[in-house]
Amino acid sequence: MVARIDYAALFAATPSPYLVLGPDLVIVDVNDAYLRATGRTRQDLVGTYIFEAFPDNPADPYADGVRNLSASLHRVLATRARDTMALQQYDIPVVDRPGAFEERWWSPVNTPVVAPDGAVVWIIHRVEDVTEFVRSRRSRRGTAHEQRPVPGSGAGPERPGEPREPEEWEVLEAELYGRAKELQSLNEELRLAHARERQVAVTLQEAMLSSPDLVRHPDIAVRYLPAVGSLNVCGDWYDVVDLPDGCFAVAVGDVVGHGLAAAAVMGMLRSALSAVTRTVEEPAQALEVLCRYALCVEGALTTTAVNAVIHTGERVISYSSAGHPPPVLLHADGTCELLDRATDPPLGAHVEHVSRTEARLPYTVGDTLVLYSDGLIERRGEDIDVGLRQLCDALSRSVRLGPERLADALLARLGVSGGARDDIALIAVRLDERAPATGR
Repeated sequence: MVARIDYAALFAATPSPYLVLGPDLVIVDVNDAYLRATGRTRQDLVGTYIFEAFPDNPADPYADGVRNLSASLHRVLATRARDTMALQQYDIPVVDRPGAFEERWWSPVNTPVVAPDGAVVWIIHRVEDVTEFVRSRRSRRGTAHEQRPVPGSGAGPERPGEPREPEEWEVLEAELYGRAKELQSLNEELRLAHARERQVAVTLQEAMLSSPDLVRHPDIAVRYLPAVGSLNVCGDWYDVVDLPDGCFAVAVGDVVGHGLAAAAVMGMLRSALSAVTRTVEEPAQALEVLCRYALCVEGALTTTAVNAVIHTGERVISYSSAGHPPPVLLHADGTCELLDRATDPPLGAHVEHVSRTEARLPYTVGDTLVLYSDGLIERRGEDIDVGLRQLCDALSRSVRLGPERLADALLARLGVSGGARDDIALIAVRLDERAPATGR
């Protein structure tokens, strides 16, 4: 039988100094080693904003500890990745001497604790106090300059200005210091390059997901969340297309893979479906044409998509799916209906032409139609039916919300507000009596 581990006791006993911060940078816990290193008590620190507990030394015009630590902590919050800082001088207040500060040197590492939805819930701030090392280094350096004899002369102390051979420890320290500064500079360059690459990717994705007709639909909410850890681009898409007589179409698709390659394929397929939806009568026909096109696009095979047309005059939804998870029609009474009666294989599953099925169902004014990609409901080790039940339960509990608030509540209830392992595209359509402007 495996004994239960008391993690609180382990944290308290850990010999390295540890501090736990919330995302607001307020101290939520501290271990005994940290209290010993700083001469503080738990009551002094817990519940205090870290830079109120440890401000810069006002007597040091070059103090940059607050600035450097703040930048590191905010990088952790933004990137959800561990950040190792260079050696820092960060003087701390002397407890029994108000206004006095003690010189201290630290080697800090900041590590995020990430929730299932991808949000940073805590930051673990670990430090090593290297003050004695820095002071002894200074002491050795001063002694060497004053006492070091000229190598090989047998004479006494070296004369001013006379060159001397550096000791082995001096060479090693200089080398380590130079490498640390080089690494810090390289890390900063990498961060800037990643930021530029990410901005390019975001701009590309926004351009490819642009839907001019969407602005005419105040009762449609869309959400796009790339997989956690990606460049903020993905192979999922959504689209809204206005049709004659006040009708309109909505679609969601999912290209296999993540990143720029999947996003490029997504852009081609999304544009093709948007164009063909404006020229054919029904969603099944549009998917048939898209399937033929997908056979010519590298990386497009096994893409899934669902296409639905809302016939506002008849209050009917016609839909067709190419291997995609079923849309959900949320009725005003909180019940949910899966649109799963017209599902065929993904795009490119058949080389030859195969007609696709289509189904129709009525809706009532006030109902909400929800289309999504599988990242919303699929979880590793769980059957997809479990995800569908959770989706319907979350929708039923949000039935009184408008599309925008419903979309946010849905992501929160399913634990994916900050992203998931897979990409997520989502459309929530409140079906009402207002007809959008026609456009084809």
